[in-house]
Amino acid sequence: MAGGGDVVLLAVDPSEQAEHAFDWYMTHLHRKGNKLVLVHGMELPSVPTRESWDSQHNESSKKKQQLEDKYQKKFEKHGVIGRFVSDIEKPGELICETARQEKASYIVMGTRGMGKLRRTIMGSVSDYVVHHSSCPVVVCRQ
Repeated sequence: MAGGGDVVLLAVDPSEQAEHAFDWYMTHLHRKGNKLVLVHGMELPSVPTRESWDSQHNESSKKKQQLEDKYQKKFEKHGVIGRFVSDIEKPGELICETARQEKASYIVMGTRGMGKLRRTIMGSVSDYVVHHSSCPVVVCRQ
């Protein structure tokens, strides 16, 4: 990145764990000149009805805007440069692809702390990113 800073990708969602990861990054890793790219993947049902698609898309759009507003305030509070990327896609895939496109130096993300059975059945976004990212990944546990 021009100007000497790193491009840092932060995975965010409405969870407390994501906010903790952002705050941990700001306290421990942030350097002046870094550019932050916040990524949020909105996952919708795989086989939706028209009604469920519209309903969930509208709800996701509202949550996305609330998330953007929340983190824009954090950008201003910390005086950092950043932007928000959001798409309707599997979160892990979106995070890894955005990191490649942005030439991220590293990714910072939280973890939901799912149990082994739930993680095995559902998968884990942090597990996916750790195994598929083209750059280092910092997973912050609370």
